[in-house]
Amino acid sequence: MQNQSASFTHVNEHGKANMVDVTDKQVTQRQAVAEGYISMSTPAFIMLKDNTHAKGDVLSIARIAGIQGAKKCSDLIPLCHPLMLSKVQIDFQTLDEDNKVRIQALCKLAGQTGVEMEALTAVSIAALTLFDMCKAVDPHMVISDIKVLSKQGGKSGDWSC
Repeated sequence: MQNQSASFTHVNEHGKANMVDVTDKQVTQRQAVAEGYISMSTPAFIMLKDNTHAKGDVLSIARIAGIQGAKKCSDLIPLCHPLMLSKVQIDFQTLDEDNKVRIQALCKLAGQTGVEMEALTAVSIAALTLFDMCKAVDPHMVISDIKVLSKQGGKSGDWSC
């Protein structure tokens, strides 16, 4: 069987998991934006919008959790590099017609590797926090459509959906 480690960046020459060496990569300005959604029942959604959930201001707590999630990404995902983020921004948009909250995360840094995983983690942790804060009212919420919307910087260049 042919050694496939040359085609996989997270596998060494022995086929073992390996953190990519970014030592020789150029430091560039990098940015990624990710989004996701959480859908909930009408009562839970109204309470979220009116800030009347028993646990308090759920959007503010979820924003802080999302920022912490981005900062802890390398602790959660084994082969991610610990990054010195210069900006993490979490925004929420309430979509009344669907009882849904759109979560968007922006992560930025000057570094040698991208921040897509940090943006995805920020969205995921913010969504999980909203779930936790609202589950007493609606344990059937659905977290969905978490994805990277855009990235800038690095060797592969800029792109967006």
